[in-house]
Amino acid sequence: LQKSLSETFGADQYSRARKEVLTYMFSRPMQMALYFCTGVLKDETLFHHYALNVPFYTHFTSPIRRYADIVVHRLLSASLGARSPLKMEKEAIQKQADHCNDRKMASKRVQELSADLFFSIFVRVRP
Repeated sequence: LQKSLSETFGADQYSRARKEVLTYMFSRPMQMALYFCTGVLKDETLFHHYALNVPFYTHFTSPIRRYADIVVHRLLSASLGARSPLKMEKEAIQKQADHCNDRKMASKRVQELSADLFFSIFVRVRP
């Protein structure tokens, strides 16, 4: 898809802008990743990562960025025996995951609305 899009953008002064807009438009409808507690889900096929085509997948970044990443780090550390297990029931972990998902969706929506607002202002000031 990326190669196909790159070939259609052309080489004029607006090609980069067209590429950014179309890439954003194509990726916007893709389903966002969701946090979940594996102990709550019975269907292991839900652990599959579609794009990477791996049956079991977990994602985390630096634990200073998001609370969900702290939880993943703690759970992985406990599973490797590097720390004691978390004293949380799986339902409580799922409740935290749901909260993180809600906040992530709200943040994404604000980002989209901010971009829409900026574009509206840009169009208004440019005759």
